[in-house]
Amino acid sequence: MATLTQRRLHPAIDIAAWRLPILDRYLLRGMILPFAAGLFAYLIFWALNIFFVAADYIINQHAPFFLVLRFVLFRVPQATPMAFPFGALLAGLLSMGRLMSDNEITAMRTSGIPVWRIALTPLLFGAAAFVLSYFINENVAPTSVDISTRTFYQILYHTDALPVEPQFFRKDPDTGNTFYVNQVLPDNKTMEGVQVFKLGRYGIFVETLQAKTATVENTQLALHDVVDTRYNGDGYVSSQQRVKDVLVGLPLAETAAQFMSNQNSDPWTMSSKNLGAQVKALQAQGIGGSALGSLQINLYNKLSWPFASFIAVILAVPLAMRFGKRGQMLGIAMAILAFFGYFLLMSAAAALGRNGQMNPVLAAWLPNMIMGATGLTLLWLEER
Repeated sequence: MATLTQRRLHPAIDIAAWRLPILDRYLLRGMILPFAAGLFAYLIFWALNIFFVAADYIINQHAPFFLVLRFVLFRVPQATPMAFPFGALLAGLLSMGRLMSDNEITAMRTSGIPVWRIALTPLLFGAAAFVLSYFINENVAPTSVDISTRTFYQILYHTDALPVEPQFFRKDPDTGNTFYVNQVLPDNKTMEGVQVFKLGRYGIFVETLQAKTATVENTQLALHDVVDTRYNGDGYVSSQQRVKDVLVGLPLAETAAQFMSNQNSDPWTMSSKNLGAQVKALQAQGIGGSALGSLQINLYNKLSWPFASFIAVILAVPLAMRFGKRGQMLGIAMAILAFFGYFLLMSAAAALGRNGQMNPVLAAWLPNMIMGATGLTLLWLEER
C-alpha cells in the first residue's frame, strides 16, 4: 500500500531537463535584441529607398497613395537574404562585444570555458537565422514580390506611362494572346507597330491583329487602323479585313494579373525549383552567355545569400573578442564595413560569373568562402 512519503511515478516530462544551459540562454538573450534592431533597420532602409523612388508616381503622375504603399510593402521580403546576414553580423558584434567590454568573456575563459564553447550559441543562432531566411526567400518572397510587381503595373494603369515594353513579345497566360510592340512614340502614350496573336484551342493561331498605332485606355489596348486576319484549322488565311478600332484586354490587366512577373522570369518571383527549370531550358536550347550566367547566379544565390547569416556570425564572434572593449560604436562601424566588403565581393564575383569568366557556383559562394575562412582563422587564433 502506498504511503504519503512514497514517491509516485507518473509520465510527466521534466521540463527543466529540456531547458538550455544557463550560459546558452544568457548568450542567446544578448543576441536577440541587436539582431532584431539590425534586421528592422535594414528593412526600413530598403523600404524607404523604394518608396522615395516610387514617390514620383504619387507626386508627378498622381498615382493612388495606397497602391504605391502596397507596392513598397510587398517588395520588402525581397531584402530578406541581405537583411538577415546584416542582423546576424550586428548581433554577433554587439552582443559579444558587450561581454568582452564587461570582461565576462575573460571570466569565462579563466574558469576553463574554451572559445569554441562560447562561440557555439552564436553559431547556432546564425544557423537558425540561415534556415529562417532561406524559408522566407524560397516560400514567402516569390509570392510577395509577384504581388508587388502586379501592383506596380496597376500603378502604371493610373498614370500616363505605358506598361508594355517595345520590341518584346508578351504572352497573356489567361487568354493565350501574345502581344508585340515595335516602338513607343516620344509622347510616351502611343505605340506603333502593334501585333496581337490569338491562339486557338489546339495551340495554333486563329487570328492576328496588326495595328498601325495603339493607346492604353484603362486596362485595355485600343488598336487603331487594324488589319484583322483569320486562319483556318490548317493555318492558312481564311479572311482578312481592315478595321478602324479594336479593343483588346491588356495582358497586365486584373484578369491577367500574373503576366508580367511570370513572363519576365524575374528571379525574385521564382523558387529554386522554377529557376532550375529555367536554367535547364536554356541549356537544352543551347543558349549560353550572360542570359544563362545571370540565371545560374540567381539560382545559386537562393542558398548562398541566406547562408551568409551563418557566415556573418563566424566572422563577428572573433572580431568582437578582439575589438569589443573599444565600445559599441566600433561594433556598428565594423558591421557596416564588413557588410560593405561582402557586398563588393558579391558584386565582383557575380559579374565574373555572368560573363563566363568564373564558374557560377564558385561566383555565388566565393564571398561566403572568403568571409568564412577569415572568421574561422580569427577564431582559431583566439583559441590559441
